[in-house]
Amino acid sequence: MEYRHLGASGLKVSALGFGAGTFGGKGPLFSAWGNTGVEQARRIVDISLEAGVNFFDTADVYSDGASESILGAAIRGRRDRVIVSTKTSLRFGDGPNDVGASRHHLVAAVDNALRRLDTDYIDLLQLHHFDAMTPMEETLSTLDGLVRAGKLRYLGASNFSGWQLMKSLAVADRRGYPRFVANQAYYSLVGRDYEWELMPLGLDQGIGAVVWSPLGWGRLTGRIRRGQPLPEGSRLHDTAGFAPPVDEQRLYRIVDALDIVAEETGKSVPQVALNWLLQRPTVSTVLVGARNEEQLKQNLGAIGWHLEAAQVARLDAASAVTPPYPYYPYWNGQFAERSPAPVAVHPVPQESA
Repeated sequence: MEYRHLGASGLKVSALGFGAGTFGGKGPLFSAWGNTGVEQARRIVDISLEAGVNFFDTADVYSDGASESILGAAIRGRRDRVIVSTKTSLRFGDGPNDVGASRHHLVAAVDNALRRLDTDYIDLLQLHHFDAMTPMEETLSTLDGLVRAGKLRYLGASNFSGWQLMKSLAVADRRGYPRFVANQAYYSLVGRDYEWELMPLGLDQGIGAVVWSPLGWGRLTGRIRRGQPLPEGSRLHDTAGFAPPVDEQRLYRIVDALDIVAEETGKSVPQVALNWLLQRPTVSTVLVGARNEEQLKQNLGAIGWHLEAAQVARLDAASAVTPPYPYYPYWNGQFAERSPAPVAVHPVPQESA
């Protein structure tokens, strides 16, 4: 396994983390992701730990809290070996204060998450969305108090825009509160919007990406093919309406490139797609999920090797899109000496074990 610092913090996380959205199976979205119970979850944690995975991510809204409860039961007796990440601020209840990042909601949400996870502290708490109705000073002062109380160790954001994340960092710096060190973001070969603003921000501010849905909501499993219906059992039958849209022709172009690279490397299509992400700037950990042990073992095969530069270039070209203004700085090439270059890929500092 490779270990990387979580952003500019001193915390080292496994380059592949486990996303526990498959635990619980409650509700229209999460039941399509998976319905792993406690016993199977323990086995999944066993396999993950054996492979060197130390980062496990969940959220209070995943299966109405069941994901946190199952993860807590699955890591019981080995809490010191894992880094637990969870998220809050999305609606979790019917009351007027059961949503957002107010002091009222955050204090209760953290205490409830600690109870479900059966732990005394959360290694990484991330705000699941930006709350425009609560002053950032109130949110960050509350999180500061929870860190001082020993309930939280590191802080992060998820699904923030660039200005929202930067505003949070500015308030933290001005008031002396703990900074966000992680940004849990959607990023994949079919979803490269992260590169336009959030990646440069992460490079500049020391924010590590915790990548969710690295296979594009199941589109990069190798089972989605040109001219063929969605395969039986694909979760896209139930989750496509929740997922960011993807142009079909672009998807097939990416899958074609993945097929070529998979044949060259002797790896599977998902392993190639995951390995591409592992070589991107700012990426601290890529979250993989699994409905069963075999799927988990296959995903873990994405680590321990690297795509060659030509293979990365092939995947970059197949998945490239023109960024919107102002990230694409010219309306045409006559004002520039050359066409704008894609985001440069720099190796992420790694530690192997």
